[in-house]
This record gives sequence, structure tokens and C-alpha cells, in this order.
Amino acid sequence: MKVASIRTNGAAERDGIFAVVDDDLTACRISHPHCGLQSVLDGMDWQVAGPPVAFDPARCFSPLPRAYQFLDGSAYVNHVALVRRARGAQMPDSFWHDPLMYQGGSDGFLAPTDPIVGNPDWGIDFEGEIAVITGHVPMGASREQALAAIRFVMLCNDVSLRNLIPGELAKGFGFVQSKPACAFSPVAVTVDDLPGWRDGTLHGTLKIDVNGEPFGRVDAGVDMTFDFGQLIAHAAKTRNLGAGTIIGSGTVSNKLDGGPGKAVAQGGAGYACIAEQRMIETIEHGSPRTRFLDAGDRVRIWMEDDTGRSIFGAIDQLVQLI
Repeated sequence: MKVASIRTNGAAERDGIFAVVDDDLTACRISHPHCGLQSVLDGMDWQVAGPPVAFDPARCFSPLPRAYQFLDGSAYVNHVALVRRARGAQMPDSFWHDPLMYQGGSDGFLAPTDPIVGNPDWGIDFEGEIAVITGHVPMGASREQALAAIRFVMLCNDVSLRNLIPGELAKGFGFVQSKPACAFSPVAVTVDDLPGWRDGTLHGTLKIDVNGEPFGRVDAGVDMTFDFGQLIAHAAKTRNLGAGTIIGSGTVSNKLDGGPGKAVAQGGAGYACIAEQRMIETIEHGSPRTRFLDAGDRVRIWMEDDTGRSIFGAIDQLVQLI
């Protein structure tokens, strides 16, 4: 099943109306009684009613416009390794068996076509990720229990302000200002309807274009050190996770041909964030050459099935100055 949260002008405007979307993303049917996805996750009885209407991603919120919590991991450890290599830092061995994770803001996500608003001096970047929405997860859940709790899968653009990150991390207390609101794909999909879903990992090419040019064609099923079962179990080690918790994979990152990878223009898979391309440039040339995002830049993130049809719809965002 594919679902979305549709913008309306009614009382549920803040959370949208839960809708079931056709497989080809051309039409949808609204829930009755009108409710949001969180209510469905909490067990509300619902059904679709009325004739199908045209599905328009521009009328979508992110599937959960706000959530009880958003926890973002760094499951593709190659990304972390490149960050540390670029600045000449050693990679702790623990990073390969103990997931990195931070708690991001969740009181309001960007819609998939909302602008990214910021100051170019902040180093505006995108991060192409896979994310899941869970049902209730009990404290101390096993990997198998965690996998069984996954209700939906979607894509994420975890917006990052790279120039603000070093100062915040230097305080030793995590991200706040450097991690503004992120966006999710228009559509979330149940794992049973994802042919590429295997063993807690979504296999398939995550596509990222910047200003209409291919930037990333990374394989989400390659180099994922921690699957979603492991990430969710890690988050639930000392607490319950309420239904509607979102867990992000972190930046999808491939280590191909025994090296750090190549840009799409050079015949490689490219990257799922600008920072990673800048890391490669620093490693190879001594300094970065690719700029971060500026006003008027457009980022598009999507994934297609084997027939070329979009699975989740596209995150399609324009950068605007604050």
C-alpha cells in the first residue's frame, strides 16, 4: 500500500488527510473518516471513500507532517569514514559495530516541494536518505521485533548546514541549529509492496539531481553497515518508541571499486550529499571545488522501480534566501 498526507483547507490542515495512492502515483482516494496518518498508526479504523481523485505531489505534506520523534542514524559508515579521512582523523573501530544516531527536530517537517530556506553562509546541503515509520517498539526490542514494527518506508532529504556543524559538535552536545527541518517523499510505502526490500534494507538506486544534472545514482542496498532492524533496536535499547517514530538511514554512501567513488559525470555513482563530493575533492586535490547550495538551486531526490516508474514520488525543493 502507498499512502500520502494530502493538504486540505479543513480542520486537519496541519496534518493533512490520510490517502491511499495508486501504484502508478496518478490517483488517490481519501480516508473516511478524515484522519491523519498518525491516527492510522495509532489504530483508528478507516476506509477509503468516494471516487479517486488525481494525485498531485504539490498538494502533499510529508507523509507524517510532524512526528513524535525523528532519529537519524549513520548506517552507511563509508560516509563517516570519508568525513574523517578528509580531515585526517582516525576512524574509531566502534563505528563499525555501534551505530551513530542523533535526535532531530520533528515538530514540523518540510513538505516534499517546500523550499529550503537558509543563508548560503551556513553551507546549505542536502542528504539523500531512506527512512522508515514504525509502529510501537518496546524497550529492549530485538532486531527481529524491530523489523516487524516497520510500517512504512519513504525517502528523506535531511537538510544540513555544514558550516554550522563544526561549532556545534565542538560543544560536545550534538546538533541543533545545523539540522533544520528536513523533508520526506510525497508517498510512503508498506514493505510488502517494495520488491527491493530485503532483510531490513531497501535495494535500489537513489537518484539525486541538482539543477537538472545528475549528482547521485547511489545504491541504497550496497554498503549499509547497519540495517533498519539494527538501527531501530539501537534506538529502543533504553526506551520505548511510540508509533509514528521515524528512523533515518543517514546519507546513502557507496564505496565502489575499492576507492572513494566518482562523480556521475566521471562515470561513477556520484554522491547523496555535496559534502561527500567535497570530501573526495579534498582527498584528491587538497581542497574542495564544489560549492554548497545557493538561492535558486533545485534539488530533486527520487527512486524508480524496474520499469522506470517512481516509487515514492520526488522530493523536489528550491533553495530560497532567508
